[in-house]
Amino acid sequence: MAADLPASLKVERKPKLSERVASTLRSQIISGEMRGGEKLPTESQLTETFGVSRTVVREAVANLAADGLVESRQGAGVFVCERPVMAFASITQEIGMKISHALNVIEVRMGLEIESAGLAAARRNAAQEAAIHEAFFEFDRLLALGEATGRSDFMFHRAIAAATNNPFYVEVLDALGMRAIPCDITSPWGTESILSREYQVMLQREHLAILRAISAGDADAARAAMRAHLSESQQRYRERLTDQQAEYRFGSTAAR
Repeated sequence: MAADLPASLKVERKPKLSERVASTLRSQIISGEMRGGEKLPTESQLTETFGVSRTVVREAVANLAADGLVESRQGAGVFVCERPVMAFASITQEIGMKISHALNVIEVRMGLEIESAGLAAARRNAAQEAAIHEAFFEFDRLLALGEATGRSDFMFHRAIAAATNNPFYVEVLDALGMRAIPCDITSPWGTESILSREYQVMLQREHLAILRAISAGDADAARAAMRAHLSESQQRYRERLTDQQAEYRFGSTAAR
């Protein structure tokens, strides 16, 4: 049985070509890069773009249709649904600006990203590891310039999810989107304390621990580093609630 094979002989399942094509298109739809009502490129164009067969493209489009992201219109082509019904796609629409919601998102991310870090350490290929490094150093570059780091932060976590070689890790993270990342001026949970340079330097130290563990191929250390990173994020939000309590003055919000 496979479970009895030495670790050196085990071969991880690689995503099918159709899964890779579907994952890329799904990300573009969920991120808004491809909008509701927009027509997908033709089958021939997708075949050329991805360098795959028509059969692969058809299977990928069928997967997107099953998720409720696209629909085929007789004689017109395939279009992005105006209101995608895929369960995860609506998550970001339901998330408000409350810290309680931010804590809920982090809890979901812990269930997702701790394991994804371990899998990335075990399964990553050279290109995927390079993508994680690139996102890390892009964060560093933006931080040095005093510019918003949220996008590079998200891409760091997304690159780790992609390195699991399981497209569903990327799909769920894409559904959470940029609202999963607090350290950006565009985040609804951004505050002066969260956006401080000290806060972001601390995040980068935590990112470095994750990066080193993944590069070393140490799955346990990668899980531990990601758990520590997200746990610290939880604690920072709890501290924000404590600060709000300390700043409260009786009756100051009664008229709101």
